[in-house]
Amino acid sequence: MHRKYVLYLDDSGSRDPDQTGLIQRDDHMDCFALGGFLLKEEDIPDLRAKHSTFCAAWKIDYPLHSSSIRGGRGKFAWLKKPETAGLFFPALEAFLLSLPIIGIACVIHRPGYLARYRDTYPESLWFMCKTAFTILVERAAKYAHEHARHLEIVFEGTGKKEDRDLKRYLRELKRHGSPFNHQTSQGYTPLTAKDYARIILGEAHQKTKLVPMLQVADLVLYPIAKGGYDPTYPPFQKLKNAGKLIDSGLSPEQLPSRGIKYSCFSPQKDERPG
Repeated sequence: MHRKYVLYLDDSGSRDPDQTGLIQRDDHMDCFALGGFLLKEEDIPDLRAKHSTFCAAWKIDYPLHSSSIRGGRGKFAWLKKPETAGLFFPALEAFLLSLPIIGIACVIHRPGYLARYRDTYPESLWFMCKTAFTILVERAAKYAHEHARHLEIVFEGTGKKEDRDLKRYLRELKRHGSPFNHQTSQGYTPLTAKDYARIILGEAHQKTKLVPMLQVADLVLYPIAKGGYDPTYPPFQKLKNAGKLIDSGLSPEQLPSRGIKYSCFSPQKDERPG
């Protein structure tokens, strides 16, 4: 393996499973999502060029930010004008669908996570970030390996503790392998520590939203997460129909252990810390 895939990832929602009460949002989502997309290293210049062209066309000299764009807030307050939004959103959609990306994520429904694990593991309930990171990175690493490539991980920094945690999670995977209960995880064909060390290059790299790929990760992650609550959500459906999600290249048999992971959305048994 000489070339690599780069996993660009962002997060969305509260990573704290013990936050009191449901999170009240207009979109009725209460989840922690970690993900974004895989990109071949040789396709990085293409994405940068398309991002530059799109931003120049709309006179945007600040980062594309998903929640600000959806809500017409901050520097994207100009999207409050319906006639402007009516032109911008189709252009944004066309831009995203033109990119050579493979969307991937782990989305954990927070109330379901609490209901499933709080009573059984009252003293060791993980923050959802560790669970999501482990699942996401394992699936990205499997995909990269199956395509004879290494994997590199780049994430958007959110805070000193959170950034240290992500870097530590990767080091632990390389040293000890999956932290999940081996008996309950065998159906997901977990990678070993040697697998992670062989496939994944170096440390996880922390960058800022100024990196175009991390802006795209932010834009892609929301519709993937929303798809867990509403599979008919149009932006999610369009990514899916355009073959921009990892699930598009997987067989039905591969999906449970290779595809986008929606965890704790149903009573079915999932991977868990332990």
